[in-house]
Amino acid sequence: MKRKLAIVLLLCLSLSLVITGCGSKDAATNNNQATDESWQNIKDQGYFTIGLDDAFPPMGFREKGSNDIVGFDIDLAKEAAKRMGVEVKFQPVVWDTIVEELNGGNIDMIWNGLTITPDRQKQIAFTKPYIASHQIIVVNMNSTLADKKALAGKKVGVQAGSSAIEAVEKDQATYKSFGELVQFDNNVDALTDLASGRIDAVVVDEVVGRYYIAKKANQYKILEDNFGSEDYGVGLRKNDKAFLAELQKALDAMKADGTSAKISEKWFGEDIMK
Repeated sequence: MKRKLAIVLLLCLSLSLVITGCGSKDAATNNNQATDESWQNIKDQGYFTIGLDDAFPPMGFREKGSNDIVGFDIDLAKEAAKRMGVEVKFQPVVWDTIVEELNGGNIDMIWNGLTITPDRQKQIAFTKPYIASHQIIVVNMNSTLADKKALAGKKVGVQAGSSAIEAVEKDQATYKSFGELVQFDNNVDALTDLASGRIDAVVVDEVVGRYYIAKKANQYKILEDNFGSEDYGVGLRKNDKAFLAELQKALDAMKADGTSAKISEKWFGEDIMK
């Protein structure tokens, strides 16, 4: 009798522990869902703020004359915000501190030709990629440089905090052969110094580089060599899962109904959306 009673008590205790454990997991899950008020907070304030480099054509830049911030990513962001039922504001920031600005709460997202890299994925969350690009090498039209090997001993410009730096550093043999890696506040300054002969080449996102070069076709050329491919995504704080889900929903709808393709054609003359 005592043995049977002990078995019954043991079974009851085991069942109690299982129920308690499941309850704790459910409570933790519900608590996490309940505490993610990222999207609700955006709806309550009526807008979200995008951090960007405002000298990054064609993704985001100041329009001559009006000084308004315009660009491919700007149009995408405005359309997404409209579908989400909120407004969007744009906040220029120093690019090499932009992740800190996001995680510090000074901006709500980064939407500005942001390359998805392993290092950034450790710090922030991303939407699905929306564009594929490369890190291209730009030189002056009269340059005799023909490939990456020719960059040995040369001054090569990049934008500070950009994925161009990571791309170059991955190719250690080429990187170590540089005479100097010169960092600039933005790509426009780098290309200006290239034109003036203060540096020998610029490594830049293909989307940005081709757009800028098309406007000065007699000044620059692009080498066949490059420093690899990459994807662009929109960056948000890791804890803002509800906000990210709502944004992704809008982006998916824009792709499905052809709106993002039309915006791409406006800026690039073709649909380059991924």
